[in-house]
Amino acid sequence: MLRGLTRFLGTGVPVIGVNFGRVGFLSSMGREELEEGMPRAFAGEIEVVELPTLEITAGGKTFVAVNDAVVASGQLGRMVELEWAVGGEDLGRIPCDGLICSTPSGSTAYNLSNGGPVLMWGIDAMATTFVAPHSLHARPLVVPRGCRLQVWNRTNGVAATVLVDGHAVGEVGHDERVEVRLGSRFSLLGTLPESTFVTRYRRVFAA
Repeated sequence: MLRGLTRFLGTGVPVIGVNFGRVGFLSSMGREELEEGMPRAFAGEIEVVELPTLEITAGGKTFVAVNDAVVASGQLGRMVELEWAVGGEDLGRIPCDGLICSTPSGSTAYNLSNGGPVLMWGIDAMATTFVAPHSLHARPLVVPRGCRLQVWNRTNGVAATVLVDGHAVGEVGHDERVEVRLGSRFSLLGTLPESTFVTRYRRVFAA
């Protein structure tokens, strides 16, 4: 689903998914519903949900994420000290294994497994959640459009890896910075009318 949404980003073409795996939260139908569901989709019997993306700037390059961006320790078993700010206002330093920035579509993935908030589709914001923070004061934060998130690696001798939708795209050395903001483009998720966010949430997480 992530490859499909990324592939058709900016084309105006919605992506509808069939779940052949396990969780399949972004998929509109299971494999047993394929023969009935796909003709309905091709007949136009779908609703299109606009989902925000993220723009990540690191090392002078800009990347686009459909699900999430993560700044994580580049060495297994070593914490990093991350300083962070939102909208130009400092929020302090947190020793941790990393920081997740997720879109609403990504909020039910790595973000959720680390105790972050689920963002329902329609919310134009990103969730920020620390991974294994060594602090009693690190709490998830929902950041609205228009507020950029800045993250500095303040760790001597340990680089931080930047991951976009699960793929490493670069490293952040000591005192170097990553910026994350809601992007100008939206991914288009096609869904059958009965396969709403709440229906999927109940099926996947509340069963």
